[in-house]
Amino acid sequence: MASLSIQSVKKSYGSLPVLHGVNIDVKDGEFVILVGPSGCGKSTLLRMIAGLESITGGTMKIDQKVVNDLAPKDRDIAMVFQSYALYPHMTVAENMGFSLKLKRKPRSEIDAAVNKAAEILALTELLDRTPKQLSGGQRQRVAMGRAIVRDPAVFLFDEPLSNLDAKLRVQMRSEIKELHQRLGTTIVYVTHDQVEAMTMADRIVVMNSGNVEQIGPPLELYDKPANLFVASFIGSPGMNLIKGSMAELGVFVSDAGTRIDVPHLRATHGRKVLLGLRPEHLEIVKAGTRGSFSGEVAVTEPTGSETQVNLRISNDELIGMFHERLQVSPGDTLHLKPFANRAHLFDAETGNRVE
Repeated sequence: MASLSIQSVKKSYGSLPVLHGVNIDVKDGEFVILVGPSGCGKSTLLRMIAGLESITGGTMKIDQKVVNDLAPKDRDIAMVFQSYALYPHMTVAENMGFSLKLKRKPRSEIDAAVNKAAEILALTELLDRTPKQLSGGQRQRVAMGRAIVRDPAVFLFDEPLSNLDAKLRVQMRSEIKELHQRLGTTIVYVTHDQVEAMTMADRIVVMNSGNVEQIGPPLELYDKPANLFVASFIGSPGMNLIKGSMAELGVFVSDAGTRIDVPHLRATHGRKVLLGLRPEHLEIVKAGTRGSFSGEVAVTEPTGSETQVNLRISNDELIGMFHERLQVSPGDTLHLKPFANRAHLFDAETGNRVE
């Protein structure tokens, strides 16, 4: 196991800057996920950790050792790729033990390492098969097993679940999290799927356009997003954001004139803000309930356990997520109220959170 320190790390391709001075410290044995939209720089940063991309500026350390100029083979890391990258002509056992074979390890040591990893990943019965005889989930396990046998200081995962179907992704999320709990190895994991990040990580690094927007435990990012980007990216569906201003202490008025009571928010009277309301933090109340507002139903999307409702609130659009099986139709009116202490404010000019 090892810690990882990324200090003011930059990356440019010619005159095109891609990373703008990233600072991240990963503790020994920590599971950290880099998350963000396509093109935000997360995979580039992971490849820089692996040594597959050069560092334009800054310092990168693995276990207190500067690795800026070290070759990948000398960094004591193992990487699991999105494409699995298995040798099609080799068996599962041969794929998993290949890195040890290159190091000229004794046959007995290779077999012991492969068998141990196969037991952890439930691959023992598949060791004699070739990749074409495996399912997608089994191939991903083999790719993970190949990394495990190397006993690295740091595991790197580059969107390993993106090629799997939805049901298998859920299963593999649990398996990777359980694997981390068993091995205790430092993991840096890249995904664009914020649900993966929320369910698996000890801490999440939210990236956008080559910058780090916020670092913290999943629930901290969910409960206290630092800015509009994090607020809209973390959570599914994303947070509703309504432009307006504070009419008085604890009362928000949208630009379209909708009044919403948010008694725990104390922004200055007249300050231009955006009110953030998560879809799951709205409740349906009776007409005339103090602090409530009304919206017209546009679309309903029942999922079985929940009902998602798209509403029009004057000129604003809002999504509500309700646990009830609602019997509503387009054109119906719903009266809503935010859960107590669950609304968020963001400055209209800077986009930063208003405490």
